[in-house]
Amino acid sequence: MKTFKKFEDIDAWQKARLLNEKVYEITNINIAFNKDFGLRDQMRRSCISISSNIAEGFERETHKEFIRFLFIAKASSGEFRSQLYLAYDLSYINKVEFEKLFDAVNEISKIIYGLIKYLKSKL
Repeated sequence: MKTFKKFEDIDAWQKARLLNEKVYEITNINIAFNKDFGLRDQMRRSCISISSNIAEGFERETHKEFIRFLFIAKASSGEFRSQLYLAYDLSYINKVEFEKLFDAVNEISKIIYGLIKYLKSKL
């Protein structure tokens, strides 16, 4: 595994950044989300939490702290997946949108888990 000099180099953060953009795009365009501020805002917050916690943990500059924040980022990916199901169940997003977002956040979660395992091996 390569050494990161800045959080922007971390693949999971890069993918989470792209996911944030897509979530904002979908929740801005879709009229249903304009009427359901609670779900829209919670989906945005949980998605943003993924990239934010990766960045914050990295900036703590210790493996132990980084791991702690990576676990928070991973938990936020689970929260976001749960909210995706609700958005799909309420027909706020279609199956194609659901699958794209689900696959993206699931991939991010797996990358985060791999990074956690690697960092734990270095403790």
